[in-house]
Amino acid sequence: MVDLLAFGPHPDDIEIGIGGTVARHAALGFQVGLCDLTRGEMGSNGTPDERLAEAEAARQVLGAVWRENLRLPDRRIGTDPSHLIQVVAFIRRHRPKVVAAPYWSDRHPDHGAASELVTEAVFNAGLRRYEAEGEAWKPDWICYYFINQSATPSFVVDVSDHYETKRRALDRHVSQFTRTDPTGGVATRVNTPLFRQLVESRDAQFGALAGVRWAEGFVVREPVVRDSLMRSAP
Repeated sequence: MVDLLAFGPHPDDIEIGIGGTVARHAALGFQVGLCDLTRGEMGSNGTPDERLAEAEAARQVLGAVWRENLRLPDRRIGTDPSHLIQVVAFIRRHRPKVVAAPYWSDRHPDHGAASELVTEAVFNAGLRRYEAEGEAWKPDWICYYFINQSATPSFVVDVSDHYETKRRALDRHVSQFTRTDPTGGVATRVNTPLFRQLVESRDAQFGALAGVRWAEGFVVREPVVRDSLMRSAP
């Protein structure tokens, strides 16, 4: 059983979107599990084995208790009914209190497909008559995080004290964010300094809007309940 279960379409997406939030929860003593849906085998750089090793190295930096890869086919997430059954069984096995999934609108089709798949899986995992391994389990809620695009968040998490940890976790994905071999590697959108600038400018903007240095944004589909209008809890 984990407190927070974060799903990513590819081995570096969790770090891009919520590396700081994962690190914050781990530092606070919460049990955090990470699940990459694919090995990113369709990516221009890095082999699947390299990407798995990089993901594990990043997990250690973030402090998550484990990281698993479901090895669904890259660029075909959710195209087979078995994918949904696998994710439902995964949720039932780990019984998370909270699930973090990619935001449903993103330039990369895999990110939108992953959002839809995880959303359905969270719902189906709570149906006792849905046929998948494990007993029915319903997480408290599902929170959606941004990878490429962003929108107005329902709330943000202050990750100022953990932003250097996020940066170090991203640095572990050498095959994706660094052109170590300019003659052999392929130039991509993510291995230029502009991509890191895109990520950090988003997190800095969310932070500035909330009055902190760095923040990561989340969207939820239901109202967020507060005990009162007081800004700080009594």
